[in-house]
Amino acid sequence: MKPSRIAEFIRRMPKTDLHVHLDGSIRVDTLIDLAGETGVKLPSYSLDGLHKLVFKDQYASLVEYLEGFGYTVRVMQSAEALERVSYEFAWDNFNEGVRYFEVRFAPFLHVNDALSVEDVMKAVNKGLARAKRECNRKPEIVSGAEPPVNYGIIACGMRAIFPGMSPYFDMLLQVHRFSKPKRVFALASIELVQAMIRIRDTMGIPIVGLDIAGAEKGYPPDDHVEAFDLAHRNFLKKTVHAGEAYGPESIFQAITLLHADRIGHGFYLFSPGRITDDSITDKRAYVRQLAEFIADRRITIEVCLTSNMQTNPHLRKMSDHAFRKMNAARLSTTLCTDNRTVSKTTVTKEIGLAVRHFNLSRVELKDIVIYGFKRSFFPGSYADKREYVRQVIDYYEKLEKEYCPKPPA
Repeated sequence: MKPSRIAEFIRRMPKTDLHVHLDGSIRVDTLIDLAGETGVKLPSYSLDGLHKLVFKDQYASLVEYLEGFGYTVRVMQSAEALERVSYEFAWDNFNEGVRYFEVRFAPFLHVNDALSVEDVMKAVNKGLARAKRECNRKPEIVSGAEPPVNYGIIACGMRAIFPGMSPYFDMLLQVHRFSKPKRVFALASIELVQAMIRIRDTMGIPIVGLDIAGAEKGYPPDDHVEAFDLAHRNFLKKTVHAGEAYGPESIFQAITLLHADRIGHGFYLFSPGRITDDSITDKRAYVRQLAEFIADRRITIEVCLTSNMQTNPHLRKMSDHAFRKMNAARLSTTLCTDNRTVSKTTVTKEIGLAVRHFNLSRVELKDIVIYGFKRSFFPGSYADKREYVRQVIDYYEKLEKEYCPKPPA
């Protein structure tokens, strides 16, 4: 098949993005506009300048990658800004064929004297819901020829943040100044879960999951056990950033201690050299058993190819990404952007990279795309989700016949 036909098939196929940060996916021109309105100082006020200085092609580490959020979060401190960014974000997804996404962000990073956590969630949901309504008015969706669009919201607790990034966390660290910072962030995660359950149950906002984000090394998942236990008891699903900048033990903790239904990144899953626990004597066996456990439980890994290439300078070739081993081990994976702006990517691009660099068969490609829908934290009932997934599969197979017809026997 011609590459142009494959590219068009990928563009038109129904897609998901289950790992995408709202504050990492703001349009750059919107960032410039909002900075001008709010007085937030940027290193540059041009698209080229910000791409050169902030949103780079390559980063020295995950910590440097995260520095851009210091600018995006600061301009997202009003209900109007949150609604605008969310509305534009949703349309950026819908316009490239993403039918379902789960956008994640840390609500407490946007709480201030003028905004409560309820105000934050209402503003974000207002922008997303408006875009959803508009998109679902398209004739091809109204007629049932194409599946509708939908979304869920994942709330992020924080492992740590840059000083001065959030009025809420600055206040919390001051109030608990005699406590260890890690304990303060753990307490904030508990408060976050309590708030998300209350807002989900009383305001009807589709809050579907909990995550922890931020620099991974030095901030293990088990700091947040209490928050994730509370989420688990209240039927809030769990995904955890793990194995992005730390080793297999982080993934093990996320699954066993935090009840993770999915893993964000999981890049170092197959890296026995990253194991630091001296009690693990056979590191290769540990990795093998961990991968088998993940495969058997169908714990889905949210793979972010471009983001991992950018934050791991030692990774020279895309074909060396751990996704190859994940696929060979028959793990449940879904391709995600992580951050559309910070990583300068789209879901269409990520799928294209996987097809080109990992020689995916049509069966493997279909499985990966459909896993995104099946392993989503869909906000409706299980029956609603099954019906929606069936619509998606039917539409996918229709496009597959059009763009990738099987050769005659």
